[in-house]
Amino acid sequence: MLLQALVTFAVEAPEAEPNKTAFYILGGLLAVWAVVVSFVGLRAPSTFPGSAGGRAGVMAISTVLVLGAMAAAVLTA
Repeated sequence: MLLQALVTFAVEAPEAEPNKTAFYILGGLLAVWAVVVSFVGLRAPSTFPGSAGGRAGVMAISTVLVLGAMAAAVLTA
């Protein structure tokens, strides 16, 4: 009986892990974006991002990257 249980356990294929490539790419892009924004913001804090349009652009890109990384994390969990 124990032998049968071990054989049954060994025969069952383990579930394959989902592909996490999308999360790694989006998470890496988000990290690079954060470093770039921090570097530019620290070098010229009084003029960054320059205008209301630039501010909206930085926020939009940041939002898209954060939501993409979060979605990829949830979908590949």
